[in-house]
Amino acid sequence: MSHPHRTTLRTLRRFLVLAAVGVLSAATALASAPPAAAEPATAVPYPVGASATRYSGLAFDTCTAPPLTAMQAWAASPYRAVGVYIGGVNRTCAQPQLTASWVASVSKMKWRLLPIYKGLQPPCGGRPTDAKISSDAATARSQGAEAAADAIAKAKALGMRPGSAFYNDIENYVQTDATCRTAVLSYVSAWTKELHRLGYVSGVYMNLNLGSKQLSDVYTSTAYARPDALWIARYDGVDSLTGWTNIADSKWAAHQRAKQFKGSHNETYGGVTLNIDSDRLDTPVATVAYTYTAKSSTMLNARTGPSTGYPAAKSYAPNSSLEVVCQAPGSTVGSTRVWDKLSDGTYVTDYYVSTPSKATYSAPLPRCTYPYQTTAPRGVTERSGPGTSYTAVGKSPNGSLAWVYCQRAGSAVGTTKIWDRMDNGRYVSDYYVATPSKTTYSKPAPRC
Repeated sequence: MSHPHRTTLRTLRRFLVLAAVGVLSAATALASAPPAAAEPATAVPYPVGASATRYSGLAFDTCTAPPLTAMQAWAASPYRAVGVYIGGVNRTCAQPQLTASWVASVSKMKWRLLPIYKGLQPPCGGRPTDAKISSDAATARSQGAEAAADAIAKAKALGMRPGSAFYNDIENYVQTDATCRTAVLSYVSAWTKELHRLGYVSGVYMNLNLGSKQLSDVYTSTAYARPDALWIARYDGVDSLTGWTNIADSKWAAHQRAKQFKGSHNETYGGVTLNIDSDRLDTPVATVAYTYTAKSSTMLNARTGPSTGYPAAKSYAPNSSLEVVCQAPGSTVGSTRVWDKLSDGTYVTDYYVSTPSKATYSAPLPRCTYPYQTTAPRGVTERSGPGTSYTAVGKSPNGSLAWVYCQRAGSAVGTTKIWDRMDNGRYVSDYYVATPSKTTYSKPAPRC
């Protein structure tokens, strides 16, 4: 991504590639191959307080995070998400605005955040002054894992929660250099594995013709861990998330794609002009916590799941501050079935919380979801209920994200009777989803 603020030697940008449309077709039987134990779909042991956040719509990114006054003025724009550079040894611009307070403030304004990490660049690409990925594959893997750990540390300091997605900015590089290609793929693979190991979602930004094709070529390779989301750069003015050259629509197909479709240019909203790149997203972004107040007249119980049937883990006095990460359906209390998940992983009924609605979900709070990659080579059948006897209503392509929000027992498939209910209301066998367990429930998803 180039802006006037950045050095002019940058050429083609990082990929905003996240997955857009779930490719659904009338499916028949579950695929028969066993689930992947490791690469390309590695498991994600989300912490109890984690949840993923998804955004679909227009976004913009700038080299330096804009002041709060500019973000307020741009409420008049068609954009509702903003890319921010959270760190990386090759991050070009200073970030005087990008603080935990700024993140909390723009999130309260209902902006979604797309975290970008500009770490080491390809040994045969990027700018001459960039720090580079090692040409040795083993060293490149170590560097990728270190980059993931650093991105998490930087994001935590900004108030971004487990379950957030981070996008590693990989600029264009020579496509015919096999050693360089292996180094980049090894780096990205280790980045993905380490993010997954620590409970986060992996994204990569690459140019459509100068990087992303090589990532697509190893989509099913067991030599590399597959990122969850792809963000491509292609400045053709077309914001479509399908029909990408050399990347089949069945890859990164379930809310896993983004596209940077217009490079550096000025736009003005609310009297404020910013130099931006324009993006179309349908992808995971950052998860943050929102502060609300307990409005019960007595102590408010926080439970281990979204129902009065779960045991109470702690309680809050009236008017206590509550850090809410996401909302989930549960048992009815008063006028609502909505429960609020707190940053420590416990749940309180929304009926006694100062959110705008006492009947339904409240923006900007996202729904609680836990995305995992599917592992069946021919795709996994989506069914109307938790069993193979239920009607087939669609199909999740191999590697697509199953956006799980709860689990329940059903008919046995492989080594498990667990079925995952996705946020589209459909069920897939947990045997074909890269959850931590292939025999029982995987926290923190609640029981359906």
